[in-house]
Amino acid sequence: MQVSPFVHISPDAQIGKDAVIGPFVTIDKNVIIGDGCKIGSNVTILEGARIGNNVTIFPGAIISAIPQDLKFKGEETTAIIGDNTVIRECVTINRGTASKGTTSVGKNCLIMAYCHIAHDCIVHDNVIMSNVVQLAGEVEVDDFAIIGGGALIHQFCHLGSHIMIQGGALINKDVPPFVKGAREPLCYTGVNTIGLRRRGFSNEKIREIQDIYRYLYLSGMNVSDAVHTIREKVPQTVERDMILDFVSNSQRGIIKGYV
Repeated sequence: MQVSPFVHISPDAQIGKDAVIGPFVTIDKNVIIGDGCKIGSNVTILEGARIGNNVTIFPGAIISAIPQDLKFKGEETTAIIGDNTVIRECVTINRGTASKGTTSVGKNCLIMAYCHIAHDCIVHDNVIMSNVVQLAGEVEVDDFAIIGGGALIHQFCHLGSHIMIQGGALINKDVPPFVKGAREPLCYTGVNTIGLRRRGFSNEKIREIQDIYRYLYLSGMNVSDAVHTIREKVPQTVERDMILDFVSNSQRGIIKGYV
């Protein structure tokens, strides 16, 4: 382990092998850091952090600060970062509250500079959050989502897998999987075909997904009728069921189509 002499590490912290810790870093008690991590200068890692292997944290980031939530009463909670994730400059990730007990960022994510991930958020694997994306409390972001810079996401929103969201978006509804979201107010602007091809989806599978969203957004049916029609007319597949489950379980309602 390479540790600058200008650091403060609590004797209760657990740090894995081959870690590199830069100057003016603070690592609090009740912190676990995995093997091979690189922690840049002026990073603050507070109580409750659980950091996986080969995580890179750039200067100025603050991990596991207490929630900015007046309901928080000092309960013991955590902030988890998965293996191989990169946290860029001045990112802030708050730990959980009694609601869920943890805030989590998955494996192989890229969280760019000045992003904020609030209490009890769940960010799954392979997510890219561009600069200054702001997640309010208890937002969930599914695998392979890409969120453009400066986007603001309302509390309790759910963003589906393989989506692409334009920069500067104001998101106050759920965004179903595989779609592009753009314009103001944010709405469905098509299927994320380029992203899906890059991840190995066949043209046939992409056409299937497009057909499903034609029922949801272009048929003139309301969401309930569209879901019923899709169940009747579209053969069952993993992707079909992923979309239907997402829409059926949406708590805030899904984004509207472009008019």
